[in-house]
Amino acid sequence: MHPGGPFWAGKDEAAWSIPKGEYAEGEDALAAAKREFAEETGALPAAVMKGEPVPLGAFRQPSAKTIEVWAVEGEFDPALLRSNTFVMEWPPRSGRRREFPEVDRAGWFSPEQAAHRMHKGQRPILAAFLAWLAEHPRPRPRRR
Repeated sequence: MHPGGPFWAGKDEAAWSIPKGEYAEGEDALAAAKREFAEETGALPAAVMKGEPVPLGAFRQPSAKTIEVWAVEGEFDPALLRSNTFVMEWPPRSGRRREFPEVDRAGWFSPEQAAHRMHKGQRPILAAFLAWLAEHPRPRPRRR
């Protein structure tokens, strides 16, 4: 997912992120992850998920925050992205407040493309996901 707003508008390399967000102490982390996914994509997790979430682990970010991450098989059409929004003063010190989407684009990428586009702090998440896939190979569809 590509973050919305003016700061990220012209950035592509090392700008993309997985859907994520904060959750309150005592809140179930997986439930929070599903909520954040819905807020950032406009898709209900139950409607797009085709399996059970697989925990990939907890990853400390350069910001010192730690994020818990799950992977799940599913189908999401990036063209259907409908992100929530945030309000900020823009341009800076102008006194004008503008609304921007939290996420302005979504996409599917090969592992190599994803590694190039993701925030550097999230690349270990991609590595954990690829390691999980290597340990749990999926059957290939039969050709007719």
